[in-house]
Amino acid sequence: MHALEPLIQKLKRWSDLDEADQRLVLSLPHSTRRFSRASYVVQEGTVPSHAGVLLSGFAFRQKITASGSRQVLAIHIPGDIVDLQNSFLDRADHSVQVLTDSEFAMVPISAFKDIAFQRPAIGIALWRETLVDGSIQREWTANVGRRNARERTSHLLCECGYRLEMAGLGHRTRFQLPMTQEELADALGLTPVHINRTLMSLDREGLTTRRRNLVQIHDWDALAAIGDFEPGYLHIPAALQPALTAAPVSKAR
Repeated sequence: MHALEPLIQKLKRWSDLDEADQRLVLSLPHSTRRFSRASYVVQEGTVPSHAGVLLSGFAFRQKITASGSRQVLAIHIPGDIVDLQNSFLDRADHSVQVLTDSEFAMVPISAFKDIAFQRPAIGIALWRETLVDGSIQREWTANVGRRNARERTSHLLCECGYRLEMAGLGHRTRFQLPMTQEELADALGLTPVHINRTLMSLDREGLTTRRRNLVQIHDWDALAAIGDFEPGYLHIPAALQPALTAAPVSKAR
């Protein structure tokens, strides 16, 4: 498969790309780069020259406060265009770090700009990608600002499962989420002790099981209700949203 095929699939979600558009996307100059766990793809304050398409692995955006506290701002999964907004900003206002060993297709920012203005359908798709990114960020702000620990955690687990299923990378009730409890705590504005207690509580109630990086949701409707999760903010086209079916494997406890 061509390294930029995941980019084609992501852009086609937001706009109708004809064959000429798709050929241009595949012809974008790029290089593939591997990053080991905890490596930085983008560092706050730098002037970015490339935007990365995540091909494998997981990554996250973060901000570090003056006191050294970290807030995780977003989780990136394969197929995501990481940090596209920096293509039109002078300096990176946050950092991107990988959660696992990961591979990226690094595309020069100038190439993204050129293709966006040359081909309206591609420009619209890239624009919508950044708008959806903003929509997700607003939901995360509401999650951390107005939901309690149990609700926040349930919402995040549902979002990750739903996004991974839509990307063909798992089932919403059974998926890989390679985040430590400390990283989950930083995404939810909690302490590691608090997130540990919350996850254990969801397990005891029979709602979830988390073993290493594997998350299993045993009652999707109940967890979604607890987390006030409604996927409209992800803006995934209705045609791409399959009905919830049973997970392809048993719910081993």
